Amino acid sequence: MKFIHTSDWHLGRQFASRLLIEDQEYVLDQIIGYLEQHQVQALLISGDIYDRSVPPVSAVDLLDKTLHRIGQLGIPVIMIPGNHDSARRLGFAARQLSTSGVHIIADFEQMLKPVVINANGERVSFYGMPFNDPELVRHHFQEPVNSYEAAHCLLTEKIRQVMDEQSVNVLLAHCFLEGAVNSESERPLSIGGSDVVPHTVFEGFDYVALGHLHAPQFKGAAHIRYSGSILKYSFSEQFHKKGVTLVELDAEGQSSIQNLPLTPLRDVRTIEGTLAGIIEMGRQDPNAQDYVLVKLTDTHAVLDPMGKIREVYPHVLQLEKPGLYRAEGEVVAPGQALKRDEYDLFCDFFEQVAGQPLSDPQKQAVKEVILEVRKEEQA
Repeated sequence: MKFIHTSDWHLGRQFASRLLIEDQEYVLDQIIGYLEQHQVQALLISGDIYDRSVPPVSAVDLLDKTLHRIGQLGIPVIMIPGNHDSARRLGFAARQLSTSGVHIIADFEQMLKPVVINANGERVSFYGMPFNDPELVRHHFQEPVNSYEAAHCLLTEKIRQVMDEQSVNVLLAHCFLEGAVNSESERPLSIGGSDVVPHTVFEGFDYVALGHLHAPQFKGAAHIRYSGSILKYSFSEQFHKKGVTLVELDAEGQSSIQNLPLTPLRDVRTIEGTLAGIIEMGRQDPNAQDYVLVKLTDTHAVLDPMGKIREVYPHVLQLEKPGLYRAEGEVVAPGQALKRDEYDLFCDFFEQVAGQPLSDPQKQAVKEVILEVRKEEQA
């Protein structure tokens, strides 16, 4: 049996205020092409279908259009919500949609009812684990769950209790595996690094289709794998090779895994040099329509550099001029600063304003507020 594993579409995403719907539709067309070319029996989407819990209309329209086109091919779609999605909104009408081949596994009851596909004499059971946090799992199962690791251990054990050992078993999950490589564009799941899950939690499944991390990679074993996002969503991802994962499983659960590349409408890259050098480069650059971050090396003040660069690179999104005067509209964002989350930024802000760091009780209160806001965004 063959299927394609993808994740982290983030429909409705903005990149430095640029809505990426056109870019997303461009690569989704390629995914549909792969579905036809490789004659797959299923498409798996492992969370973060939308970029936020209440997506813009254009994002909803694009998902509707994409699922309709896939439905015309007669290929089942199996998806789970990620931390950017609202599970309840994404799971609306899931029971009715399943009759048309769109299977949205959005709650823990659905998690225990596999989508079973028989193809070429093989029986494959697909289980979906919706994105979850310890509090949600603790409340639902009334179990003493206090960490992401414990939550995922409990959920995988629940699945194993109903799993057919005679079937090939595939799991969709959305989490942060311990030791995996993350990117700046990913929203942290928790404060302080307590969100990591060891890959050993997923032992016993024939393939684990992971979502959340944007770089394609695997941990522990080749079949416990992130497909990565479909586009580069930050400049930290400029060297990623974006794509989807083509998986072929035999009756014993042995897998053949292949990355299928996706070509973006506009690439994401960083260019560096003097203003004069960058303008000259842009006039001859065949890829001048890319999304670019410009690092100016001029040691003197420059009048309206962003306006001048946009004449040759119309999609310049960010300009850095370390140590020089910042004109209105320019953004200086050193790489390390981009990696700081809301908690770190608030701690810095408080210390600058108050002249002293937060106390331990204040730090805990800030963490609780941030986590509560994130949960409300996902509701």
